[in-house]
Amino acid sequence: MKKIAVSLLALVAFAGTAFASDVIEMKKGVKFSHKAHQEALKDCTKCHAKAAGGKIEGFGKDYAHKNCKGCHTDMKKGPTSCKECHK
Repeated sequence: MKKIAVSLLALVAFAGTAFASDVIEMKKGVKFSHKAHQEALKDCTKCHAKAAGGKIEGFGKDYAHKNCKGCHTDMKKGPTSCKECHK
């Protein structure tokens, strides 16, 4: 039973990374590599409500500026100015 549970967990984790889009294009010219963020963060719940990923409820300008820009500021990595994201 334990082997089945571990196998299912591995399958779900792999499926999430296999089917996720590599480059996400949003409004206002903002593009980012989903794959690069997955590899760097290794925790889908930093952005998504569930570990399995999925659509981010309430995603928009306010969410992106608070969460995405906030994470870049906290980690001292990634773009934080307007022109670095909005190209």
